[in-house]
Amino acid sequence: MISIPTLLAVGAAFWIVAVTPGPANLSNAAVAMRYGRKTSMIYGAGLSLALILWGLVAATGMGALLQTSASALFVMKLLGGCYLLYLAWQTGKSAAKPREAIVAVSGTGRWFWRGLILNLSNPKTVIAWMAALSMGLDSQGTVLSVVLSTIVCMVVAILNNMMYSLIFSTGGMMAVYRRWCRWIDGISAAIFSIAGLALIRSAFAR
Repeated sequence: MISIPTLLAVGAAFWIVAVTPGPANLSNAAVAMRYGRKTSMIYGAGLSLALILWGLVAATGMGALLQTSASALFVMKLLGGCYLLYLAWQTGKSAAKPREAIVAVSGTGRWFWRGLILNLSNPKTVIAWMAALSMGLDSQGTVLSVVLSTIVCMVVAILNNMMYSLIFSTGGMMAVYRRWCRWIDGISAAIFSIAGLALIRSAFAR
């Protein structure tokens, strides 16, 4: 039976990985600053569900199988890289617009699917899951230990996305965005481009 201190260690390890700024967190922050808390929370729900699905993949052992499947990894990295480049293009277009063009978004439900697709298109996520889950397992690890560790990481993933939504949708953060939106969107577009190209490059790496 896994101990509470071990579960806390697993949660802390996954938190460090989850909270680190990356395409998902940066895009969630940008959505929160641009469109507000409601839209960001919906977007974050999509990000969280994708993380949970990746967690189930890792917990059931499919993650290890995925890592050994060159064809599956190639396709996922290629698709993920292309999607990040698409986000870079969309964000770059936003950066080119004047500040007066920023308006309230409609159809917030689509943001859930955008968040879901973004995290599902990143196969590196399963590596983070497997690293965190391995901290709570040993040679005598039980199914219950895997289940409890997975649940802890799922809660951490949800809390991380909620944190980004809550912090970056505050009045102060949104005011900063309105003032520096073109710079923020431009930098975000550059980061998405670099991440997308890096993922595509890794797909072709031998």
